[in-house]
Amino acid sequence: MSASPVRFTLLGPLELVRDGIDYAPTTPKLLQVLAMLVMSPGKIVHIDTIVQELWANDPPRSVRTTMHTYVYQLRRCIDENDLAPYGETMLATKPPGYVFRIAPEQVDVFEFQTLQKQGRELQLRGEHAEAAKTFRSALDLWSGPPLANVHCGSVLSAYAVDLVEQRRSTLHLRIEADISAGMRHELIGELRSLVTANPLDEALHGQLIRVLGRSGRRSDALATYRQVRARLNNELGVEPCDELQILHHDLLSEGEPA
Repeated sequence: MSASPVRFTLLGPLELVRDGIDYAPTTPKLLQVLAMLVMSPGKIVHIDTIVQELWANDPPRSVRTTMHTYVYQLRRCIDENDLAPYGETMLATKPPGYVFRIAPEQVDVFEFQTLQKQGRELQLRGEHAEAAKTFRSALDLWSGPPLANVHCGSVLSAYAVDLVEQRRSTLHLRIEADISAGMRHELIGELRSLVTANPLDEALHGQLIRVLGRSGRRSDALATYRQVRARLNNELGVEPCDELQILHHDLLSEGEPA
């Protein structure tokens, strides 16, 4: 019986998992190097990019030797846990850097992005309930902040910020799909919680205002608009975006947003 494939997670703690066991190293620098390789499966990761991530503008004088040591330790981890026929098979030296020879499908980020794309396509076809289900599956892959157990330098920090934005976008899309599928009352509690945690997120406030209006709670919708407008005025010195102002106008003139 062949061994099950190795899976790599970045949407939460960095893990290297097979058959439910996490084989990822615990040494901080090794985790950083592993994260740099996993985020670019099958692609050359330039050694200078890894050095920049690990030491910024202050690398040690023996930086090349130290890098070789880290790569050796990762290969030994692969060998000792039978994660590939040979450590060098999975982690290959290919000037000007290294290649982690794994398929994108082995990394949870790839699965997340694939599901997000499928959800968008379903939404465009008007299959709203199925789109919401697909977006929900994408979000279920997350187990915490990205790279939660990794000390991130400049490269990984930027990557983590991008992943958080992708998650935020997917959450908005999932709620939008649920609204289009006819859900209203069921979303109010979740949206109230989300706007409390994200008080300046105008998209979430807009979704809450729409759901409240469509649930026959016009006064609550108007109150929500007043609250976010006051917050934006006080903290940023700006008016709500056009979408929110249109929703507010619709509430005042028709009693329900368009």
